[in-house]
Amino acid sequence: MKEGIHPKYEVTKVRCACGFEITTRSTKKDMSLEVCSNCHPFYTGKQRLVDTAGRVEKFRRKYQKYKT
Repeated sequence: MKEGIHPKYEVTKVRCACGFEITTRSTKKDMSLEVCSNCHPFYTGKQRLVDTAGRVEKFRRKYQKYKT
C-alpha cells in the first residue's frame, strides 16, 4: 500500500438516541444514530412509530378532505 494516502483508522464511539453506546474502529471520529439494533422494532419485537416532525399528522391532514 502507498504511504500517506489512506485515512487514519481510529477507535471511535457510536451512540444511539436510546442511550446505547458501542466502541469500534472507523475513519470517522464520533457517530450518532437514531435507531440501533437494541431499539429497532424489527429486532426487539416492539412496534414503535418513529415520527419525525409530525409527518404522519401532516399526511392525514392533507388527505383528510379526500376521505369518502
